[in-house]
Amino acid sequence: MRVPAPARPGGQADTAGRAPAHALDAAETITLLGTDGRTGLTEAEAAARNVHNGLNVLPAGRPTSALGRFFRQFEDPLVYVLLASAAVTLSLGQLVDSSVIFAVVLLNAVVGLLQESRAEHALAALAGMVTTEVRVVRGGAPIRLSAEQLATGDLVRLRAGDKVAADSLLISAHTLQIDESALTGEAAPVTKVPGALPRATALADRRNIAHAGTVVTRGEGTAVVVAIGAATELGLINQLMTATGVPTTPLTRKLAGFSRRLSIGIVALAVVLFLVGLLRGYRAGEMFTAAVTMAVGAIPEGLPAAVSIVLAIGVVRMARRGAIVRRLPSVETLGSTTVVCTDKTGTLTTNRMTVTTVFAGDRTHEWTGGAPLPPALRECLLTGVLCNDAQPADGTATAIGDPTETALLTAGREAGLDVGAERSARPRVDVLPFESGRNLMATVHRTADGRLSGYLKGAPEKVLALCHDQLREDGAVEPLQRESQRATAEVLARRGLRVLAFATFTPVGEDAFPAGAPPAELTLAGFQAMHDPPRPAAVAAVAACRRAGIAVKMITGDHGETARAIARNFALTDGEPVVLTGAEIAVTPDETLAGVDVFARVSPQQKLRLVTLLQERGNVVAMTGDGVNDAPALRKADIGVAMGRSGTEVAKEAADMVLADDDFATVEAAVEEGRAVFDNIRKFMAWTLPTNIAEGLVILVAIVLGVQLPMLPVQVLWINMTTAVFLGLALAFEPKEAGIMARRPRPPGQALMTADLLRRITLVSVILVAGSFAVFTWQLRTGASVTEARSITVTVFVFAQIAYLFSCRSLDRFRPTGWNPWVFGGVAVMIALQVSILYFPLMNELFHTGPLTIGSWLLVLGLAVTTFLAAELDKFLWRPRRRGPGSPSPSEKGTSAPAPAATTG
Repeated sequence: MRVPAPARPGGQADTAGRAPAHALDAAETITLLGTDGRTGLTEAEAAARNVHNGLNVLPAGRPTSALGRFFRQFEDPLVYVLLASAAVTLSLGQLVDSSVIFAVVLLNAVVGLLQESRAEHALAALAGMVTTEVRVVRGGAPIRLSAEQLATGDLVRLRAGDKVAADSLLISAHTLQIDESALTGEAAPVTKVPGALPRATALADRRNIAHAGTVVTRGEGTAVVVAIGAATELGLINQLMTATGVPTTPLTRKLAGFSRRLSIGIVALAVVLFLVGLLRGYRAGEMFTAAVTMAVGAIPEGLPAAVSIVLAIGVVRMARRGAIVRRLPSVETLGSTTVVCTDKTGTLTTNRMTVTTVFAGDRTHEWTGGAPLPPALRECLLTGVLCNDAQPADGTATAIGDPTETALLTAGREAGLDVGAERSARPRVDVLPFESGRNLMATVHRTADGRLSGYLKGAPEKVLALCHDQLREDGAVEPLQRESQRATAEVLARRGLRVLAFATFTPVGEDAFPAGAPPAELTLAGFQAMHDPPRPAAVAAVAACRRAGIAVKMITGDHGETARAIARNFALTDGEPVVLTGAEIAVTPDETLAGVDVFARVSPQQKLRLVTLLQERGNVVAMTGDGVNDAPALRKADIGVAMGRSGTEVAKEAADMVLADDDFATVEAAVEEGRAVFDNIRKFMAWTLPTNIAEGLVILVAIVLGVQLPMLPVQVLWINMTTAVFLGLALAFEPKEAGIMARRPRPPGQALMTADLLRRITLVSVILVAGSFAVFTWQLRTGASVTEARSITVTVFVFAQIAYLFSCRSLDRFRPTGWNPWVFGGVAVMIALQVSILYFPLMNELFHTGPLTIGSWLLVLGLAVTTFLAAELDKFLWRPRRRGPGSPSPSEKGTSAPAPAATTG
């Protein structure tokens, strides 16, 4: 028994050079597959093919064990720094501090494991799309079986409501329509008809193929299975998903680089300190203690916790605005986005077709509903109601069916027509169903007096070719002004509207469509033009993104001219938008493709290519989508954004963020929150790093000068752990600053440690080192004990951090935006804690401290004020140059920002 091999994915020719399935007619395909067009395969043949070619399931990738994924969470330089810090504190006998740090590392690993596990559910959700029952003809008998048992050559029966389980070539079809939006992105159901197509036919135009994962919305048909499992178009997307790993975010990469440099610097400095001490005659044990103290001081133990909390707060704020974040680092990624590739249907628009314009009786009616109806207008609307297969859900309000037909029902109802009454008064007696070859539909109805009346709708060019006269506004008939009517239809189409023409005719009998031919000698009733209206906030959101220097590129399943008109309406560019269709994308070089604004009729591979191309050019790419076809690009993008309402489970699982309301305005809001998150991370770094650097330098200076250590390891840990919790974390709750969306995006390659930030950190570090070492030395020279001198040194660090905290609420403004009660609460707690460590005997014993005199307190407060004023003076002196990362230059303010240069190729 010959067992044919399964088809190649993506409509490719097989290894023998035979044409892809869509380029063959049904008879050829049946012969090639060795099946029978009436009786199908026998059970024995099907079983043999299942053994030879495999079952109709998508292959699962090799799973990584939970333990392996857990240990993978530790492969990060920042984690190494944390583990080193924990080991150091443990060697010093600080069991509590060491346990806390170990707990933070463990918690981060568990959270990362859970996030990664959820992401891997995307493949499982995709595989689940073909697990359904199907109707099959086996050995001439119709049976039902599990979709995984389908074999190439099987005959399948398709009916409305069925989920297609394998790629199948149509043998016959009757008014068959299939919703392919999840696969191709095209919103409207596609009419399917048998017949061979050219080899180069794009996926969205293969009208003779029923694809796996799509849903039959209307009609019925018979098809022969040509591809199963991995060989289907759905299988190709599965392969793209498997090959597309989860990318690291810009924040993750930057923190990893910063942690790597920081750990190398700390180890090198500790070694230098140890060697210098030995050369100066210190004992090895003493120098080990000093080196450990310096390392403990230099490691920013609070940074990982602060980053996690800032990101978590960003998640909460985004959730309040309709954006649900699945991976914490993705919060900040949005803030650094330079390009947003957005779907149109349901994201920029409402995903609800609406009639906006009716042209009847040689007059245009901008449609609002409720106006008195001239005879021609009423006849045009009535035709849309009667020549229509959609059904009102409750008789009045909503409708169920094709989006175009439901829009026609809604227009008629809003105009005052009683849809149910009109249909009852004129029952349908015959229908010429819509087919893509003729692009029209016609129906015959019997009126109450027994007469027949005919109604027809379709593409303007098809309908006008069949008309010989037209209705005047008063309902009288006049000769057809063909060119004038054609020009009207073209004007409406150029506005981005979908235009249908409506006509009436007088049937010669109930069998009005012999041999399926449309009627002739029609009377044109008029045109109805509709569109998917923009979401109210989406236009403003696109404008806000462009002002923020973020390029917005639209990806849609619509035709090119419709997409161009919509791009104009949303002002995606300053000039005429550049539009490419899927066929043009395939032959367009990368350098040209990067500068395109609108992509129409694109395939999943092309979406993935576009995202990859933009990333290779240095962009941070956010990608929105809702269908199976979007999943590979969503996963590849720096930030994948899925639609919560209309999105498939595959898209949601592949994405980093889900929009609860499917609204592009929520993307803009999330970008705003993402920028605020990055601001607050920088504020924490600007605040905490001077202390860490200064603590290490104080120890180093003491060793070089040959004097006693100004602070002990336990005192360094006290400063780092308490101030990070009660002072630094308050910065995580800072409200976003004014004008945050007026900035340009941060350059994707910009390091966390910018020149401005480094200058500020250096300035404050020098003040802390000089001030603390000066008061320590002065205390010893004036007769104070070492304990008293160390106590004032510790207090100088704490109060300088308190004062500097108020400066760090904004890194370039003298007055921060908004009110943050956490700052003031944290300061109060920190002052109470520092007083307790100085004046409570038990704390004195634990931390080797003692009370301060009034004179010492004056020194402490003086150095704290000096730190604050120095930071504020730095803002003033560098203000002309310091505009914040990604903020506009003076010449750019108040202008509409074009897309960044990196996005234009």
